[in-house]
Amino acid sequence: KKDIPVANFIVHEIHCSRNIEVCRYCSELIPKSEMKNHIESEHVQVTCKCRMKMEKCLLKDHEASACPLRPAVCQYCGIQLAFNKLQDHEVYCGARTETCGECGRNILVKDLKEHPRVCG
Repeated sequence: KKDIPVANFIVHEIHCSRNIEVCRYCSELIPKSEMKNHIESEHVQVTCKCRMKMEKCLLKDHEASACPLRPAVCQYCGIQLAFNKLQDHEVYCGARTETCGECGRNILVKDLKEHPRVCG
């Protein structure tokens, strides 16, 4: 999968066919001596904490962007909780009120950022 000078092509092709394999799972070029280790370290089935099964090489991306149990931070109070709990928490948390120091009115936490524009 790389450009090879014509003068070296036959030797290169022989070397690759003897020493390199294409992974049947990810199509990466892997030295034959490392193929077993590659499959065991990258393509073995693992179970995420959310109980979803996937190849080990996909776990990190899943945990970062798709797992319902990945960490998430409430935009109102800053606490960290599981992503699948975030929406319900933010509905509750944003509905709390705080007293405005300028006008003395009770303002919903979800409206605090906009309040200074209309305060008084």
